[in-house]
Amino acid sequence: MTDYSQYKSWPFVEAKKILKRLENGQSKKKIIFETGYGPSGLPHIGTFGEVLRTNMVRFCFEKLTGLETDLIAFSDDMDGFRKVPDNVPKKEQLSKYLDYPLTTVPDPFNICNSFGEHNNAKLVEFLNRFNLPFTFQSSTQAYKSGVFNETIKKILLNYEKILNVVLPTLGEDRRKTYSPFFPIDENTGKILQVPVNEINTDDFTISFTHEGKNYVKSVLDGQCKLQWKVDWAMRWAAFGVDYEMCGKDLTESYVLSSKICRIIGSKPPENLIYELFLDENAEK
Repeated sequence: MTDYSQYKSWPFVEAKKILKRLENGQSKKKIIFETGYGPSGLPHIGTFGEVLRTNMVRFCFEKLTGLETDLIAFSDDMDGFRKVPDNVPKKEQLSKYLDYPLTTVPDPFNICNSFGEHNNAKLVEFLNRFNLPFTFQSSTQAYKSGVFNETIKKILLNYEKILNVVLPTLGEDRRKTYSPFFPIDENTGKILQVPVNEINTDDFTISFTHEGKNYVKSVLDGQCKLQWKVDWAMRWAAFGVDYEMCGKDLTESYVLSSKICRIIGSKPPENLIYELFLDENAEK
């Protein structure tokens, strides 16, 4: 019988970090791995690389422990559409949907209900081609179905504590307008980046001003989107994520999201920082 505990290749080293996590008192029947995908563009080699590497660690962990695992391939498809990609048709039409959630932006290929859904389908097709085991999870679906509700409540209940760790990382101008909550405009469907005037932890609402009018909006059921560093921490807590690696460009974000995760009473996942794929101009 093979003694995998003696193996020293990097995936086994990472797997042992998770095992140590369990030995330190975090007992679980299923260990959760996670990868993230931003469907503002088509899946690429970086997307594949992260899922492949994570599955390598997952495989080694299973060999070490025999425990059940799952890998959540999470799509940030409720993120705002920030830029029209160069490799899609109907660019002019798409440019009208900047700042809309990706799952409300029309599919320029006329295949799916939205651009976000189109890219999600490409991701699933891409990963299935290589027989990589995973469970796909849409951000939009999780927000709107209430999967995140209980954890979002914790975010609102710890609103000031979260501001205290986030604001020092921002520039002076951004500090004046920052909020962890982005309301979805009920008239246009756009994601609004507006300051929050007041929070209410009795009914879990926020009040804000937009274009001269005052609004009160629930933070639950997908009526608001969390700013992404808070969102990252929130979903770690909501899904009980034990392991997620990320590119070195997200090093500071991982540190900040880990602090937020602890504030809401959860333990951040074990992490590996990896180098990025760069082009001839040393750009990712």
